[in-house]
Amino acid sequence: MTNPVNFTIAVFPGDGIGEEITEPCIKVLEKAIDKIGGFSATFEWLAAGATTYLETGESLPKRSMDKAREADAILLSAMGLPDVRYPDGTEISPQIEIRFELGLYAGVRPVRAIPGLAPTLLNPDAHKLDFVIIRESTEGLFASHGKGEIIDDKEARDTLVITRNVSERLFDFAFKLGQQRKKQGKLGHVTCVDKANVFKSFAFFRKIFDEQAEKFSDVESNHMYIDATALNMVRRPWDLDVLVTENMFGDILSDLGAGLIGGMGFAPSADIGDDNAVFQPCHGTAPDIAGKGLANPTAMFLSGAMMLSWLGDKHNFVPASQAGELVQAAIDAAFADGNLITGELGGKAGTNDVFTAVLNAIDTL
Repeated sequence: MTNPVNFTIAVFPGDGIGEEITEPCIKVLEKAIDKIGGFSATFEWLAAGATTYLETGESLPKRSMDKAREADAILLSAMGLPDVRYPDGTEISPQIEIRFELGLYAGVRPVRAIPGLAPTLLNPDAHKLDFVIIRESTEGLFASHGKGEIIDDKEARDTLVITRNVSERLFDFAFKLGQQRKKQGKLGHVTCVDKANVFKSFAFFRKIFDEQAEKFSDVESNHMYIDATALNMVRRPWDLDVLVTENMFGDILSDLGAGLIGGMGFAPSADIGDDNAVFQPCHGTAPDIAGKGLANPTAMFLSGAMMLSWLGDKHNFVPASQAGELVQAAIDAAFADGNLITGELGGKAGTNDVFTAVLNAIDTL
């Protein structure tokens, strides 16, 4: 008899609305796992964030980091509070530290329209939005995180860094995703987003992209400047498929993408490396609505679905992939009739309303 498969998940509920959306997310994931069968998951809650910093003087305790490193995957809600800052004035952001510590270079930001939600763009094609932003997550302008300098109170400097080692792996990741999407009947092409006409660093970025593209002759590739990309994400986003870009550019574009599908409450993400991965909603801690039951947990649920799918792919384990697909299908079904309208869309559906609807959808699918 073979031992049953059990995945260990490190859970960081974080701050603000973090715990409010983490608990229902775990229940949704457990429901989907139970329905698919064939495996289980153990969720271990860990301390990190602004509240932990206030209580202990540490934003990311060593024990929490060690447990995260050992886990099969990391599920992170939201961290940081506007009024809690390090002595240098920057916000508490251990989620960024985790990316650096574990080498999570590929930030995956899906932009997919959910059935039943009124599209932001008044165009019939807006209902078909389905593209992915791949944001390099460990260097670029963020390489200066915690390292910037202020000179004589007259000048401030943060240095942008592009390396071949990280860029090659990033582009390979993007092209493999393009291949997967092509097999799924999607466009299956990869666009390098840069500012290669102005900066040497981005000309180098593009050069490496073109070199890696030669290894993937079955995937169409092209280039687009960052400013033109911002324009086209509003003008014709349904023509996009996989966009791969530097850290800061990806940070900005992913928020624009969230705006196209209804807001940050519907935007999931993953930060993936060679061995580890973190899954979290793109939004922040929203302290203004914390404790009121108003937080939209959809992005957290979708991030959990991405986690299950990633576990399935990484371990070639079909039941985990099926559980991820079930969670996404349940979210689509919950919103499909157009009656579940969350606060950011002008409705009154709160955390428990969305949770209940998704849980019921898992039962009926």
